[in-house]
Order: sequence, then C-alpha cells, then structure tokens
Amino acid sequence: MNIKAIVTEMDGVVSKGAIVDAVQQFFAEDATTSDYNGLATTNKQQMVEKMEGFAGAIAQVNGITHHNTIVDGNESASEFTFDFNMADGSKIYWHEVIRRTWNEEGKVSHEEYFNAQ
Repeated sequence: MNIKAIVTEMDGVVSKGAIVDAVQQFFAEDATTSDYNGLATTNKQQMVEKMEGFAGAIAQVNGITHHNTIVDGNESASEFTFDFNMADGSKIYWHEVIRRTWNEEGKVSHEEYFNAQ
C-alpha cells in the first residue's frame, strides 16, 4: 500500500471542498479526531456528522489552498488554508496543519488539527 498516493488523493478531495466525502472515503470506522479547540470525535460516524454540520453552515467558499504535505511511514501532515463565509454572517479563515495516522488498510485511524497561524 502506498500511503503517499492515498494522502495525495485525500488532499485532492479536501482541496475541492468535499470534506464530508473525504471522511467517508478515507476514514476507518474507529477513527478518532481532535482539534486545537478541544473538540474530539471517537468514530467515523461522529466525524461525518460533524463535517456535515460544518459544510451545511458554509455560505460561500472563498478558497481552499493546499500548501504542502509530508509523509513518513504511516504518518502524514498536510498544510491547508481554508477561507469560508458562513451562513450566520461570520467568516472563517483557518491556516492549519492536519496530522494523520494511517492504519494497515490505508485508512485514517487518527486525525489531529494544529493551528498554523
């Protein structure tokens, strides 16, 4: 299994704004997540629901920029900038690093978000 190729594919899906699809396609059923705001999920279904809620609250995508990715064994780190106008009138501008641990089946077993600003 080529983790680098899988990471490249997942980053491409995220870059297109299909964040729910990325979770559905690339996450293991028992995947966990945590972010720099203290929010965590304990399985794929929770993350799908979280991303569906988030994606549904986006009024306009101003841009998604994939800057870099590194892969080392079963670990990867991808740097993105997300720029969204939200339905509630707020604006989200995140520059973050997404660290992923990949299992033997080529699925994300853990994903963690770091503020890169």
